[in-house]
Amino acid sequence: MQIKDVLLALGNGAFFYDDQAAIRAGAIQDGFSYLGEPITPGFTSIRVPANSLSIGLVLTDDTVVWGDMMNVQYSGAGGRDPLFDTKQISNLTSRVVAPRLLDVDASHYLEACAKVFEPYEHKWLPLAIEYGVSQALLRAAAHLCRGTMAEVVCAEFDLALPTRRVPIYCQSGDARELNVDKMILKAVDVLPHGLINSRQKFGVNGQTFMEFVKWVATRTRQIGCRGYHPVLHFDVYGWIGQEFGLKPQSIADFICKVADTVPGFTLNIEAPADFGSTQAQIENYAKIVSILDKRGSRARIVVDERCNTLEDIRHFAEAKAAHLVQIKTPDVGSLADTARAVLICKENKVGAYVGGSCTETDLSAQASVHVSVATQADMMLAKPGMGVDEAFSIVGNEQNRLLAMLNRRRTQNEIIG
Repeated sequence: MQIKDVLLALGNGAFFYDDQAAIRAGAIQDGFSYLGEPITPGFTSIRVPANSLSIGLVLTDDTVVWGDMMNVQYSGAGGRDPLFDTKQISNLTSRVVAPRLLDVDASHYLEACAKVFEPYEHKWLPLAIEYGVSQALLRAAAHLCRGTMAEVVCAEFDLALPTRRVPIYCQSGDARELNVDKMILKAVDVLPHGLINSRQKFGVNGQTFMEFVKWVATRTRQIGCRGYHPVLHFDVYGWIGQEFGLKPQSIADFICKVADTVPGFTLNIEAPADFGSTQAQIENYAKIVSILDKRGSRARIVVDERCNTLEDIRHFAEAKAAHLVQIKTPDVGSLADTARAVLICKENKVGAYVGGSCTETDLSAQASVHVSVATQADMMLAKPGMGVDEAFSIVGNEQNRLLAMLNRRRTQNEIIG
């Protein structure tokens, strides 16, 4: 067996874990912190520095390959796993996961993941463990076959070597105007996220949000290079539903109104409403999608909350309950399931967006790039963090390096063939 030891190392995520319930309830921002008491279980304050746990697999040639475990920014919200508990995750990894890793064939990626992630005590492992360990196993398989992580994914899922670059989507955080300018100057494909996560940012009847959308479109024309025409993507954290009520018709009417203010742009609206459960979300999002399609709107619905696991994604895709599904990698768990999720979306002719969280790390972001490119997702998130420059560099450079290597591999194969 190729794994002879397992290492654990404490780490930092690139942003913070935030109590979404407390923020939605009106917590006041004080500088970078929030005032008030947390609401979501596990939070000791509304904003908590993100932590992570690295797992290193020591291979028989003494190479060490790593993966990083963490949860998403809004942990414990929308059906997600609770706040990341380093002590609990470390204990479970040492006690349950490490012995399994010493007993698998790391050169067979899907098989290794299936064995390591079997239930323990009639429960599934936390998704953060699946996420970090699956990264390390993917790097191990790539090392053992002397290839890239993308090639491992292609081989395991019987996919052709990819040729197309995957568009990159950046998120602004609260430094909206400054970071939008950065994105435009760097000609980012999809922007700006906007972090519209409070009543103050959304405004009465959505007026503040609409003004921001118009400003972003105008700004792309003012300082963007000739021919630059990005997709505009805004995450509204359910505020359309909170402001206008949980009626698909009212939500669709507002979205069409927003789209009409930026003619010529494709407009992605992420998380327009939270209907309280996965089934209600599927039924009502499907209605919103249908209304927008019948009107021929350039607006697209992106699902995030209540669509967490691989099975959730399958149900949303089959029901056409979104134009684009965010495959939020730490919430999905194993990167093998992220690959499966992209392929499920493609089978159902629904867009696949390989996302994730600002709380992630450089290692998890780079591994996500390989899965995104291998499966030819429709877009992928620049991560980790909220600073734009760092995340765009990490994801963009990894993609460019990968495509250069795959190009060389393709050329070699053609010469041999």
